[in-house]
Amino acid sequence: MTHELCTVLGVVGAGQMGAGIAQTAAKAGVEVLLADVDRTAAERGKQGIETQLKRLLERGKITVDDGKSLLDRIQPVASLDDLRDCQIVIEAVSEQVELKSSIIKKLDAVLSPDAIIASNTSSISITRLAAATNRPEQVIGMHFMNPVPVMTLVEIIKGLRTNEATYRATALLAEKFGKTTVLGIDSAGFIVNRILMPMINEAIFLLQEGVAASDIDTAMKLGTNQPMGPLTLADFIGLDTVLFILQVLHRDIGDDKYRPCPLLIRYVEAGYLGKKTGRGFHQY
Repeated sequence: MTHELCTVLGVVGAGQMGAGIAQTAAKAGVEVLLADVDRTAAERGKQGIETQLKRLLERGKITVDDGKSLLDRIQPVASLDDLRDCQIVIEAVSEQVELKSSIIKKLDAVLSPDAIIASNTSSISITRLAAATNRPEQVIGMHFMNPVPVMTLVEIIKGLRTNEATYRATALLAEKFGKTTVLGIDSAGFIVNRILMPMINEAIFLLQEGVAASDIDTAMKLGTNQPMGPLTLADFIGLDTVLFILQVLHRDIGDDKYRPCPLLIRYVEAGYLGKKTGRGFHQY
């Protein structure tokens, strides 16, 4: 099998990231099998994509035929067993080591020996995830930015044993999606989050010290030409995800500059997780 000719892509996880990856792949002409805990969850993910496409149609960004063709390329499936013929599978479930490792181990048993398993992790070691398989040479990190259909960057991360053929095939797939790739190192946070999370964390410390959230965001937007301020961005990412990534950085790198701000921990404990719950550092 030639990975460069990937025509059937598996995506595991039909939430925001997984659905975004499926939508992006289908737009590029790739057939997608979308899996989640069951077919109902996978169907729900496809329905979310359909909702996004309706908005694009209303704004004149796509035609009716474009939307129909894209949706026709996405097939929700009942289980990981249905992905057995995929040449590449991208895992895009929640950022939990045990969950990701479990899914990757199951994929390893289901897929053909030469298939590639990519993880959309934003912070977890690819070498560690690959250790759950009998094919560590064909496990790689493929970290998409959120929202996937809009953001052009994909961080590619090689594990200790990832081979060059796997890297080339993964980069080629990302380019087929219209993405720009960068090659990071297999260290907590890779490139983007290793730089971004300390900035967000420092913004939360300023908030804790009494600076208004709106002033922090305005200062960074107008002072550094960012499209949104760090607290708004944290709300969009999800404060629970921000906390998890900071904890991984702090644990794995061992530098106290990654120590999560106590206010962030309190917000997460209170259930203020950002846009998805209607309240974070701002209200939605």
